[in-house]
Amino acid sequence: MISLSAVDSLLAACLVLLVGRLLTSRISFLARYSIPDPVVGGLLFAVGVFVLTRLMGVDIRMDTDIRSVFLLIFFSCVGLTANLRLLKRGGPRLLVFLIALAPFLILQNAVGLGMAWLFDMHPLMGLLAGSITLVGGHGTGAAYAASFADSNNIQDVMALAMMAATIGLVMGGIVGGPVAEWLLKRHKITSPASAAAAAVGDDGSAALPVVEDMQRPVDASTFIGSLASIFVCLAVGQFMAVQFADLPVNIPNFLWCLVTGVLIRNIGPLVHVEPDDRTSDLIGSLALSLFLALSMMTVDLASAMQLAGPLLMILAVQTVVCMLYAAWVVFRIVRRDYEAAVISAAFCGFAMGATATAIANMQALSRRHGPAPEAFIVVPITGAFLVDIMNVMVLTMFISVPFIGGF
Repeated sequence: MISLSAVDSLLAACLVLLVGRLLTSRISFLARYSIPDPVVGGLLFAVGVFVLTRLMGVDIRMDTDIRSVFLLIFFSCVGLTANLRLLKRGGPRLLVFLIALAPFLILQNAVGLGMAWLFDMHPLMGLLAGSITLVGGHGTGAAYAASFADSNNIQDVMALAMMAATIGLVMGGIVGGPVAEWLLKRHKITSPASAAAAAVGDDGSAALPVVEDMQRPVDASTFIGSLASIFVCLAVGQFMAVQFADLPVNIPNFLWCLVTGVLIRNIGPLVHVEPDDRTSDLIGSLALSLFLALSMMTVDLASAMQLAGPLLMILAVQTVVCMLYAAWVVFRIVRRDYEAAVISAAFCGFAMGATATAIANMQALSRRHGPAPEAFIVVPITGAFLVDIMNVMVLTMFISVPFIGGF
């Protein structure tokens, strides 16, 4: 048996991230669908461990105790970058888009639960193939997978969560464009006027929310200030988790950290305390990458493959439901115009994958048909933090149901 210390495990995780980055930059398929570096590198490492174990009987053990800390840091950073003042820029279209999104989160989990019942699987597996990994992505999927493995003793749940999130990323990038093209053709929607096209860039990038003070360098004091805010989130979050541990509703630890971050980000400026968004985003990305790398490196592929078939069937149904909802609900509720078609394509992106996939869908459409300024404001704001907050609230409600969380 080969046992890696905490330092050795972190070194291996860093090497996995470098290999993953190399592969995603060289293989166009991985880059096109924004497959995360830690998922690519971590999966390759897991395959190597699988081969060594089967062929040579080598058992590799890693020290992953720090993994949960990385997860809490990530969600703290999500909260610390949640600038609620940006909501004013989205206007009415942002509001109606959120109204359309809330029922979908419930529908997506209901579909997952129904399919899990059909395949005689644990109900939590239905949520795992629902908004946990699809809307939530790899970060939220890994968080709940770790919780399910500890509290419900569900085996190989981490590998399945990463598989579902990865497939969702790919499907979100594949179906978004065709849905928008079908809507444009069916409703005979013309491209934006030439005057509007001249006002913004061809790829719509000028319509993105303006980020203030982007030229200001990140120095040591800025970095330490963000670290201090993050550790406050961790301390308060863990304290609140202990205080409310006996509630009938199971509130995950990372939600307390996220909420604390939101409060610091939006109340802090009133007392001249304002964390730097760029630094918080950088630290959060680093923490998530290390968490995902350590998670993927320790999955048991042999056991996970036994449940891969039913999982693929659930995800196929979820893809169809997402396309129908985008075309018949989202498009109609956000005004049935060109912007609505672009937003519908973006909806497929982060309803099945991630905000990056949603923006990629919008950029592909804007390059072909012209700019969509409102879409490039509404979608990044929603995907940055609002959808994560809504998703955790909906999931908390589902998991608190006795026959689901207490199965």
